[in-house]
Amino acid sequence: MNGMLRKRWMTACGGTLAAAALLLGAVGAQAATEAPVRVKDLGKLHGWRENALVGYGVVTGLAGTGDAPTNRSTRQALANVFSQFNMTVAPEQVQSRNVAVVMVTASLPTFAREGDTVDVTVTSAGDARSLVGGTLLLTPMKAPNGRVYALAQGPLSVGGYRYDANGNVVQKNHPTVGSIPAGATVEVGVQANMVDERQNVTFVLAEPDYTTANRVANAINAQLGASLAEARDATGIEISIPDALRAHPVGFYSRIENVTVEPDRRAKVVINERTGTVVTGGDVRIDKVAISHGDLKISIVSENMASQPLLVRQAGPGVRTAIVTNTRVDVDERNSPAFVAATNNTVADLVQSLAQMKTNTRDIISILRAVKAAGALHAELVVQ
Repeated sequence: MNGMLRKRWMTACGGTLAAAALLLGAVGAQAATEAPVRVKDLGKLHGWRENALVGYGVVTGLAGTGDAPTNRSTRQALANVFSQFNMTVAPEQVQSRNVAVVMVTASLPTFAREGDTVDVTVTSAGDARSLVGGTLLLTPMKAPNGRVYALAQGPLSVGGYRYDANGNVVQKNHPTVGSIPAGATVEVGVQANMVDERQNVTFVLAEPDYTTANRVANAINAQLGASLAEARDATGIEISIPDALRAHPVGFYSRIENVTVEPDRRAKVVINERTGTVVTGGDVRIDKVAISHGDLKISIVSENMASQPLLVRQAGPGVRTAIVTNTRVDVDERNSPAFVAATNNTVADLVQSLAQMKTNTRDIISILRAVKAAGALHAELVVQ
């Protein structure tokens, strides 16, 4: 860009906010060779998954911030707790604001064994105002099949509070949700079945891509010295376990995870309109395109004034003060719009040029979306 054109750009874009776009990667650099990564960083073996657990429990010890005494579910839950200790208390007789019914959730990891502990999240299921200071009573954690896999219990950790008195309320964060680190003990272990009936395992890519799947299969065959892997689709690579390792496959899985490969990456431009952030790779290219972006500002101001009657010596029923509204419309338009001709550039070059000319981030986002709509941006535009 020559000096005269740059000067026109700076004149046309003067007065705008400083650009807040952050370009990660090599801004303005040419396409670079992808660094090899481990296969374990691209996905996981089929069957490796976590299992959701949920339970219904009671939190006690609250300082008057629990469920209302008229809450029937809280009354019934507390009466059920008393019945476990040979105490017969009718639900109608339960009157307490120090108790809250809650839902308890947790994730049971793969290969969890009896005696392991997992973190739990406790959320209010009634009208409690705060769970600060509460303790969760013994709660069975069930899976979707109805079987109990863990037991949760312990004091809650709540990252907030709520106090109110005489109509005044002081609250921080969300006090009706808490957690118990290592609050659930696994009672029934789980095992993941990785091997199918043909004694094969399947590696599943986190992001489906035919090129990457083919490269992973070729890398496994090349680095393990045998034709063991074959890409079945864009996500799955089927791997045969050698006969000598089928009895003890852990070492074979470890070798697969540490195979290095150069994955193929899709061109993406990520835009966060809430924070004004633009993230793109340095080699995402755009076709020849001309961009013109102007700025038109319109402000409408209304002023109310009181008009007093003049030269009136005696007030009458028809004489009074009048309110007059004066409206002014101001239009501020730049003399010339900003213009740039992009020829075989990258998105990084374009954003860097716009940032140097002090184009604000909102305008950069609008320009990128317009370039994508014009068909000149050959990348996936992700708007968050």
